[in-house]
Amino acid sequence: MTLILNKDSAVLQGAFLQADKLCYPSSLSSIQKADWSHVGYPILQAVWQICGQDEPNLEALTWKKRIVCAVWLKLLCTEAEEDVEEAWREIPFFSLLNSLPKVNYVVLLELVKSTTAAHIFSSFLLHLPQPQICAELERLTGHIMRDPTKEDDVSFFLEVWWELWKGQAEPTEREKESTEMMFANRFAHLSLKSSSISPQASKRLKLDSPDLFSSQANTDVLHILLYALKNMTSHLSSVEVFFKALSISLDAIYTSFLIDEEVALPAKEKLHIMCNFISTRKNEKLSPELIQKFQRELHATNSPSRFKPNRIKLSEALRVITELAQIWQERGFVHDSSIPSALQLEQSVQRVLTSLDKDKDEAVAVAEKNALRGLLKSLALPATDSSPEAHLQVTSTIISHRLEDYENFVKLFASETSWAQFDELWMECLEKNPTAFRQHSTLISLSSTLMNKLHKENSNVSQSRKLMKIIADIFSSLSIEDKNKALAAMLRLSSRGFFGCSVPPAVTDGFEKELNMAFNCIIQGGGRASEAVSQGNLTTAVSLVGRVAFQNPEATLRSCCHSAVFNKGAFTLIAKILQELPGLLSQRGGKDRKHSKETMRSTERGSSLLCKCLQETVGNKSLSVSEKEQFLKFLGLLMLPDVVYEEEGKRQSCLTPQEVVNTFILPNLSALGHSNVEAELSLQLLHSALSVDVQQPVRSPHWVLDCSPFPLLYVLAQLYNQTLRCWEQHPESPTHLHSMDIKELLVSVLTTLGQVVGAEVAVAPSSWSRSLFWLYNKMDELDWTVRFHLKPVWGQHFKNEVPSSLLAVCELPEQEWSCLDLPQYGQGTGLLAWMECCSVSDSLQSIMLSGLSLDQCRLDHVSMFSKGLLVVLTQTLPWCSVSQWTRLLRALRELITSGRLNVPFSLEYVDYLPLLDLRRFSCELRLSVLLLRVFQLLCGSSCSHWLSADGWAHVCRLYAHAVREMIKFLKAKLPLPSPGTEIVSVSLSPKPPVSGHLNPILTTIKAPKMHKDAGNAPQKSKESHMEEEVEAAPSQEVLFVLSQLYCHVQHIQVMMPGGQSEPLFLCSLEVLSYYEAIIAAFPDSCSVLESDNTRLFFSTITDNLNNQEMKDVLQQKITQLV
Repeated sequence: MTLILNKDSAVLQGAFLQADKLCYPSSLSSIQKADWSHVGYPILQAVWQICGQDEPNLEALTWKKRIVCAVWLKLLCTEAEEDVEEAWREIPFFSLLNSLPKVNYVVLLELVKSTTAAHIFSSFLLHLPQPQICAELERLTGHIMRDPTKEDDVSFFLEVWWELWKGQAEPTEREKESTEMMFANRFAHLSLKSSSISPQASKRLKLDSPDLFSSQANTDVLHILLYALKNMTSHLSSVEVFFKALSISLDAIYTSFLIDEEVALPAKEKLHIMCNFISTRKNEKLSPELIQKFQRELHATNSPSRFKPNRIKLSEALRVITELAQIWQERGFVHDSSIPSALQLEQSVQRVLTSLDKDKDEAVAVAEKNALRGLLKSLALPATDSSPEAHLQVTSTIISHRLEDYENFVKLFASETSWAQFDELWMECLEKNPTAFRQHSTLISLSSTLMNKLHKENSNVSQSRKLMKIIADIFSSLSIEDKNKALAAMLRLSSRGFFGCSVPPAVTDGFEKELNMAFNCIIQGGGRASEAVSQGNLTTAVSLVGRVAFQNPEATLRSCCHSAVFNKGAFTLIAKILQELPGLLSQRGGKDRKHSKETMRSTERGSSLLCKCLQETVGNKSLSVSEKEQFLKFLGLLMLPDVVYEEEGKRQSCLTPQEVVNTFILPNLSALGHSNVEAELSLQLLHSALSVDVQQPVRSPHWVLDCSPFPLLYVLAQLYNQTLRCWEQHPESPTHLHSMDIKELLVSVLTTLGQVVGAEVAVAPSSWSRSLFWLYNKMDELDWTVRFHLKPVWGQHFKNEVPSSLLAVCELPEQEWSCLDLPQYGQGTGLLAWMECCSVSDSLQSIMLSGLSLDQCRLDHVSMFSKGLLVVLTQTLPWCSVSQWTRLLRALRELITSGRLNVPFSLEYVDYLPLLDLRRFSCELRLSVLLLRVFQLLCGSSCSHWLSADGWAHVCRLYAHAVREMIKFLKAKLPLPSPGTEIVSVSLSPKPPVSGHLNPILTTIKAPKMHKDAGNAPQKSKESHMEEEVEAAPSQEVLFVLSQLYCHVQHIQVMMPGGQSEPLFLCSLEVLSYYEAIIAAFPDSCSVLESDNTRLFFSTITDNLNNQEMKDVLQQKITQLV
């Protein structure tokens, strides 16, 4: 930095030269203190001209600092005999400094005192090492004690003292580099140089300050200052300076001896102190600068001093103070409560006494304490209490100008509800400083104030709406983490937010519009989109929902639930929004979660509020299929553990499965006998809840135990029992028997729930013994097969109970099985019970098959068993679910394969069996014939009245399932070649004569030739070569089986009541499609003539259908078989 010699510098230079002339025949380098009043006026006049005499601005303070620095460095350079060539390079103020005449310390100190630059002088001191600070303070005290010593000298001394204690105000980076640091560096350099100057110079230095160098340097700042003050006692004449001196010295003792770290005062206490100080400054206008000044004062009195005493002790320091107080009291000083320093002194005495009483330091004599108490009593200042409006003004100023500790004053502002009565000032602070209030705790305090305003009888609607908007804007600017904290806190206040009590209609209408607009934007912006919601859309949606949710959580949750259920595709986005806003639902996260009752109440309130809104949404409404589906998917997403709580690092769900079961499932499932109960929906919900991975610790009890598990199992068993009699229901019956559609779901839920409960019972069987026996006894009311579905619950506690007739056809160990005397299972029903057991579970089926009592060596036994099985299969089929039917089909295949079930294959659709190897397809052909016989019995006159229209539709679906299973088996035997693969077939035998009454495909046999690229293979015999080709692609055999299968399906469809079974019609199309695919893949499987005959044959069979539309479609498909 280079200081140009400008106009101001010239003015200052001229003033110093003029003052130097006024000293003639002496000079400024040798004047005494008493001479300053005669010669200092030109200098002061120039300083006032440059810096001004009004309120100092930044430029004026900068100039004053430069002047003090230049004069001080001029003095040091002169004493150290600084080389000009070196100085001009190192000193930025060299042009100004070099233009000044030589000066001494009298000029420096009197200039600082006269220009009220004590804070600048102290700021330079603070950048020096403590020994040099002490040396400079010795110079200062020596100068002040020289005649003439006036009270303004003492005031100057106290100002320097207190500025040192307040410490250096935070300078700018530029000031650090250009002024203070430059001064400290030059001071250190010049001090080092002056220590090595000539003896003459040393002698001259000693004459200027005779007591600068005593026998031993004193480096205790407090010791120097206290004893200097004691020596100045005779020069104190005013109460103001007396109070100020005592206050500063007591604060110095307090910060040097009695505290080790900064005393953190609450914002409210700070505000009270500042307002009391300001009330004594009636001639000063409230401003940020004034508040900053008080804040520095307050900080200095509550922070440990940087000058730690190394010479003076606490007792000695207190003795000096009490002696001074006693001397001044003896002089008859009368206190004046209007003096600002009186209040400051009272607080200083209180701080020291309070700290001494706490420490119980025996080194401090009782006399000193009593003297301080006497001083405090003599002050006896009246209690001061500033008005709330004054507190609000000061707080608003601190917040608006972001002064020290403004964050805590923001919290104070928000929590002081009484300040809100000053509407204009209070609202102005909020409107101008919204960013200062961006903390969730502050936001909640403001919300409480708003709620108080809204609930008043004569509330200002316009102002309330404006405040609500400000609060909502502040909420929108929070981070997502703070938003959730604010939502949880609002939920603790009121589930209806600002609208917990009666609110003016205008305010309510405004919120309703904002709520509707928010959800309209969400739905239009991405609510109807696919499940892949963009992050941008999600962030916007979360912000919109969070904003209205903070104002009214309940109304927002209600809108969320309505949108999720009734707006197509919106459930995914709404679920993601709620997962991003766990604070709106509950507060499961947090370090104090297990110990905070308030947090637990918030959890219950948030979760129950969501459940309540969901209940209101679906209520008693008749939901469409798509709405039920959306409701199920929405709850399924809410139960997923997708909400991350960072403090615990765990994923949790918006709704726990336990909450869903207790709220939506138990009440509905317990309402048996009512036709309007959505049992299927409840079961689907229960299935979803049981499927959720809740990530609980292994040792913790399962959440199902909190959902009345044994009564729930009993209700589910009752529902399952009803499905066993579903086709027995009469239209006029008041009891609603649930259909076969939910039987699969019931079995799945019973199995899963039974496994969970069984695992818990196994851990502590004695704890659950009563419940276990209660449930087991309740099963006596239900069908005997129900107990097998609860086998995981029973474990090894009970035997398997079956009808006694079963034991006649199946060998079962007595240790595990016992018999039941059931009236409906009399003699000859053992095979029926056996068949029902085979359909219950895979493990039970395995036991039944292995224990079946059948002598295969006796053909009459096998024949009797086969006939009986046909009858019981006819009895069992209509009451089977799809999974049970699949299980029975597997058992039938096992019986046919093992030779225990004899199913004669009759040639109902051909005159004679073609010359084909059908051994590989024997099981499928026999199974198809067996099912045909079953339906012939079922559709006969003795059984046709068993089933209702729904029952017939169900058995058709079961038969269609069996047909598809057989087609799947055939496809596995004959995989169709991929496109482009060439298949060539050869004839294995001459064609027999073709009969016009027969299906021609059944009268020929061909096998495909080898692929043409197999010519390099080793030569084999003709017979083995042909056998290998037949094994690879038995296309003619598959075509034969498909033709038989098609005939059986058509036969059964014609027998069905009405002949309009859609599942069988679709099965016929599948058979024809596969038939067509084989012909296309293996064109040599049949000739053109054979194809024509096949079409004619199929067409003739199809003509028997009653439904013309189905017939036309099948006929059209048949014509495509080329």
